[in-house]
Amino acid sequence: MRPLYVPLHDLLPSFPRHPSTNAPSLSRPAANHQRPFYPLLTIGSLLAVVIFVAGYITARYSIVSKVIELVCFSWDNGVVGRIIKGFAILSLFFFLFFIPIERIASQEVEQFLLMSSNALMRIFWPYDAPRTEAPGLLIGWINSDLDIFVVSVVTDVDHKNVANALSSGTLFRKSHHSLARIFDLCGRTSLHALGLINESPGSSFNPQQIHARTTPSSPLPLIICPRSSSINVQVIMYDRPNPRQMQYLSLSPIALALTDTSGMIGDETDSELQEKKRKLALVEKLKLHTVSRPIHTQKELSLGRIVDQINCSYEVKTLLQANMIYVGRTRSRRSLSVSERVVVQANSLWRSIMSFMWSIVLFCYPYVTKALIIIVLGFRMLAEAMLECLEWRLKPEWAALKDISATAQQFDIRLQQFCYWPIHLWLVANDIIIGMALGSYIIDNANTVAQQIDHYLVEYSIDGLTRMIYWLMAWPAGLKLNTELARFLGDLFLWVINYWADCMTSLRPYLPGIIYLVGVSSLAGASMPIALFSDLLSVLTIHIYSFYIASARIYNWQLTIIISLFHLFRGKKRNILRNRIDSCDYGLDQLLVGTIIFTLLFFLLPTVVVFYLTFASARMTIITLKAGLETMLACLNHFPLFALMLRLKDSKRLPGGIRFELIDTSKAMQPFAKLPKPTVGLEAQPHAEISYIRLNSVPLPFSAMFHQYFQLGQRIRKHYVSPKVILCLLTGQHVPPIHRKNLYSMQYSMLPTERASVMELWKLLTEDNEAQVVNMRDSSSNYRTRARSSMYPR
Repeated sequence: MRPLYVPLHDLLPSFPRHPSTNAPSLSRPAANHQRPFYPLLTIGSLLAVVIFVAGYITARYSIVSKVIELVCFSWDNGVVGRIIKGFAILSLFFFLFFIPIERIASQEVEQFLLMSSNALMRIFWPYDAPRTEAPGLLIGWINSDLDIFVVSVVTDVDHKNVANALSSGTLFRKSHHSLARIFDLCGRTSLHALGLINESPGSSFNPQQIHARTTPSSPLPLIICPRSSSINVQVIMYDRPNPRQMQYLSLSPIALALTDTSGMIGDETDSELQEKKRKLALVEKLKLHTVSRPIHTQKELSLGRIVDQINCSYEVKTLLQANMIYVGRTRSRRSLSVSERVVVQANSLWRSIMSFMWSIVLFCYPYVTKALIIIVLGFRMLAEAMLECLEWRLKPEWAALKDISATAQQFDIRLQQFCYWPIHLWLVANDIIIGMALGSYIIDNANTVAQQIDHYLVEYSIDGLTRMIYWLMAWPAGLKLNTELARFLGDLFLWVINYWADCMTSLRPYLPGIIYLVGVSSLAGASMPIALFSDLLSVLTIHIYSFYIASARIYNWQLTIIISLFHLFRGKKRNILRNRIDSCDYGLDQLLVGTIIFTLLFFLLPTVVVFYLTFASARMTIITLKAGLETMLACLNHFPLFALMLRLKDSKRLPGGIRFELIDTSKAMQPFAKLPKPTVGLEAQPHAEISYIRLNSVPLPFSAMFHQYFQLGQRIRKHYVSPKVILCLLTGQHVPPIHRKNLYSMQYSMLPTERASVMELWKLLTEDNEAQVVNMRDSSSNYRTRARSSMYPR
């Protein structure tokens, strides 16, 4: 019997055997090898498929017949024709619309990719460059192969002579500033000849030697760059800041104050710093969820160095123009005439006299400066001693004198300003000018001012308060208070007021003298009398502060007892150790005594509340007045008057950043369209894409100038309108005034955190003095050398 299976090697095509292993080889069979009979296998497979289809039709005859009927019905009713028409219409629409649109889109994409693949060449061009059709030479810095900075445009000179003068340093003579410092700041070592203007560019394009066209009707240049170079040109126009007028550019806004440190500010500023850190942490967390992070290109990273080059371009251009007269100009020496010899002898005699006087000045200068340095150091040591007294504390946790008194605080600020006198000269001068006007008024009207102050103090702090207490003792606004308690509290407060009135009566004769001394203190600035008035207000209203402390303490104690007795009714008590309310079993006698005391205290509470609210309102009014005086002190000590005047007069002196504005290219090209177009050379070829951008200086906004005033207002609002302060007022707890560190942090922000010591100041002054003497002697010797060389004209 034959087996039901067929060996696999019988079904596979026969491959040639390897002679050594007798295994089938997958290499190409030999030519004489018998090829397999593939047509027989294909016919068998086709026959099997036909048999399968025939069997399926036979088994599913009903379905097949219905399909045939459906096809016949569709043909008879024209469904097939409509399908063919629809297909033809869609095909026609596809060929007429979609294929052309796809071709156009592909061309645009290819053009965009081609443009994006082009290199970008940046050319920084000054607005004050000569608008002329005369040929000239471009001088500037080469920041990279495709990034150049034009400093000056020189016309009517020999290009080779200028290039030689640049390499030899002839154009850098008589510099008022250190060229090494300028080049180091600009990130370059020397200037280069960048190209030509209004000359034939030749037949090839070189990014290191550009060619441009200028016209008198437009400040914008036309850069000659063929499209075949695959370079897009970007011309950035800039205005030179004049350093002699204190103009300059800056990427970031200028800081009008030093950064606050944790040692100079209080708890509220610490909370502000914590809030900023929390926001920064959230921002960093958001950055983790960004899809892509843009990487700054080398051109973007070089923007800071380019801004420095713009700031130095005015000095370099002025130096080049001053020395350009020496390029290619020589004259032979000739003999002097009689009149010229007389003039030379007269000038020589005058120079001899001036040289003798200058030698006397050089001899006396070191001794005079050392004497002045000793005097300055003496005043500095006295200021340091006074600062130590103002900052001295009996105990480390206690407050210093400057933390208690506004006058002491003002003395501390003024002494620290004296230690850094040059950088605070404008603020102190304005303060003194205003203080002299205010002091003259106070001195001339000392008696009148004393009478007005005495009148308002008696009217509001003594008589007015007395009338208010009498009104509270007689059922105010129909509110039935406890008569005995109201009379007791009223008599107590009235006794203190009467005693205070007697003290004020004894001090009244001295009040005009005190006011006169306040006026004399105005010679130190208007901030000094304001600080004295603030301290006088605190001293003359100390009885109101005492009333507020006493009534608040009584009200807080009574409220605390009532809350504790309320927990007693509920069978609860407060666990101080765990800071929670626990259950507690009280006896009958405890509940009875608690009920009686609770009833008494609850009905006596309105009487205490009205007295507490009266003195709390008076206390808050005084705090508001003192906050107003402190704000005036902050304005006088920190008001940016000089910055505000600079902002209004010349905003380029207060830079707040830079801004790039795109210039309309079509309008920029109009002056060059009228020029005759050459038929040969680079100018005859299609030009590359050129874009013009204007670099503008953004002035410092007013909000940045007064930012610290807004911050001070927010600190005052957060302190006095915070839920914590409101809770203290409602519960009778002490409401502390805002810490002086928070109020004066804005004023101290203009001062360094750590002062230079006396020895450091001595070293700085002596080193500067010696360097200045050496410079004076060098300048004197240079002057003599130039005088001798200029005695005989060439």
